[in-house]
Order: sequence, then C-alpha cells, then structure tokens
Amino acid sequence: MSRIGKMPVKVQPGVKVEITKDGLVKVEGPKGKLSHKMPTVVVAKLEGGQVTVSLDGKAGGKGPALFGLSRTMVANMVHGVNTGFSRELEIIGVGYRAATKGNLLTLTVGYSHPIDYEMPAGVSVKVDNNTKVTVAGADKMIVGMVAAKIRSFREPEPYQGKGIRYAGEHIVRKQGKSAGAK
Repeated sequence: MSRIGKMPVKVQPGVKVEITKDGLVKVEGPKGKLSHKMPTVVVAKLEGGQVTVSLDGKAGGKGPALFGLSRTMVANMVHGVNTGFSRELEIIGVGYRAATKGNLLTLTVGYSHPIDYEMPAGVSVKVDNNTKVTVAGADKMIVGMVAAKIRSFREPEPYQGKGIRYAGEHIVRKQGKSAGAK
C-alpha cells in the first residue's frame, strides 16, 4: 500500500470539492476549476473537509500504483486552484530575449525568425528584463508541459551555456577543443 495514498488531502477554505458517483473529482477555487477522472480501482470520498482516497476491494495489478498517483492528483488540484503553480525559465545568450503580447510569447533565440508560442487556456506567462520567463497556472501538469515546450525551442548547449533553461538548473559544461593539441 502506498504511504502517500493513505494520507488525507486537506481542503483549504475557499476551495469547493465535488465527487460524483462515476469517480469524477471536480475542484473549484479562486484560481480556476479542475477535474480528474479517478481510475476504476480507486475510490475518493469527501469527509469532514478532507478528501481520502482508497483502493477498491477487488483492486489488483496496477491498483496500488494508481492509488498514490490518484491521491497526488487530487492534492495538486486542491493546491492549484487555491495558490497555483509556477515555473521559471532563464534565457541566456547574446541577443536572446522574450516578449509577451496578450496570450502570445515571442522568443528571439538565435534563429533567423522569432518564435511565436500561444499559451494554452488556463496558463499565463510573464516576462521580466527580457530574459526571465515565468509560466503560471492552476494545473501543475500543464504548467510543466508548457515550460518544457518553451525550453525545447532552444535547449541549453554544453559548450557556451546558451539557451533556455529552468531557473536554478545546472548545465554541465564541456571543454572546447584545445588549440595546438597533437
């Protein structure tokens, strides 16, 4: 049994949780609305301001693995609609910069053309000093996927360190070729 799955998820004030009979968990709060369909072997219950997740009596096979995952998904939804999630990216390189215009992120990262990336619904982006990009939203998975997509436009390279990286990410640097080596 999963130790994470056994822990109850505390519902913060201002967050409304609804669990339907078919296993759909709907969470609504100040930052938005999220929903997640529970696997058939996992049962969620709302009791006394806490959501508890348990395995169905006939759960086997992948049941224990889905047990901890389902609890974590509910916990992320409750946290996301209350406080939200964010991911920070840094743009390193001469002439590399980013700008936003409404829901569109424009990146100039060394290609012959700027890259325009439209943010999906529920995700916002903020740019500071043309080189710091902050992706924020209520859904942790979508925020992470958008940040990974932005990073993929120009991943950091190991020789000069130029590119788009997560804030605080360490890039292992390689030594270039040695001049005059025989």
